[in-house]
Amino acid sequence: MRGNFELIKSGELQYLTIPAFTATGLVTHAISTRKGGVSTGDYSTLNLGLGKNDGRKNVLENRRRFLQALDLDLALLVAGRQNHGSRVAVVTEKERGRGNCSYDKGLPGIDAMVTDRQGVVLSIYFADCVPLLFLDPLGRAIGVAHAGWRGTLAGIGPKTLACMQREYGTEVPHCLAGIGPSIGPCCYEVGQQVLGPLRRFFPDWRTYVVPIGGGKYYLDLWELNRQQLLAAGVREKNIFIGNLCTACNEKMFFSYRAHGGHTGSLAAVLTLK
Repeated sequence: MRGNFELIKSGELQYLTIPAFTATGLVTHAISTRKGGVSTGDYSTLNLGLGKNDGRKNVLENRRRFLQALDLDLALLVAGRQNHGSRVAVVTEKERGRGNCSYDKGLPGIDAMVTDRQGVVLSIYFADCVPLLFLDPLGRAIGVAHAGWRGTLAGIGPKTLACMQREYGTEVPHCLAGIGPSIGPCCYEVGQQVLGPLRRFFPDWRTYVVPIGGGKYYLDLWELNRQQLLAAGVREKNIFIGNLCTACNEKMFFSYRAHGGHTGSLAAVLTLK
């Protein structure tokens, strides 16, 4: 795989890792592809999202397979009921199992999570939105965030880092940050619904868009998140971008845009060893 991410194959199942995270020896992590599951049709094959119309048994089997490939237990998984917001949950052992087998039992209204506890598997779900992963190797704390355009404009990445600072004394310049596969600047066409708030919140908004006519633009969520992380204090050398567009690579990834909304969910998981 290109850039800062590596493709791992485990039988039919395929997932991505960030070598810089792996090299610390502190975490187990992965970003799923759509390869290696049991779902069919629009959800073929490794749909990991319980909020879809896929069969629940299929999703649970897919989650079990994905986590088993990482030597992780589904009972330790924590998931939020994501709503494209910017709320960050502080997760401890008490939350283990929330949302692992039932969407309704996930943490309500949560799009980002942090923890410093072992035996807690943080997870986020997406099908074009940007998955963000954070590792504080000194304070031994981690975080994940689901950054769609709303979450990105609301600064969910910096808010996750700020929560890690507040809760665990994280020194942001030492953090590692991963920006995973999502819809890229090659495919993410947006109009005034997104351009309006982008203009309001980012005076340099033109830096992140390419006009394509008719009041439409291509938006670069990767760069927008990268610049926010830099402004929050993450060192440039510690930010790792997959540069993998989910819409361009629809045979490898689920994509809400490419599949007209009829698609499964990818997942990113991160846990301290």
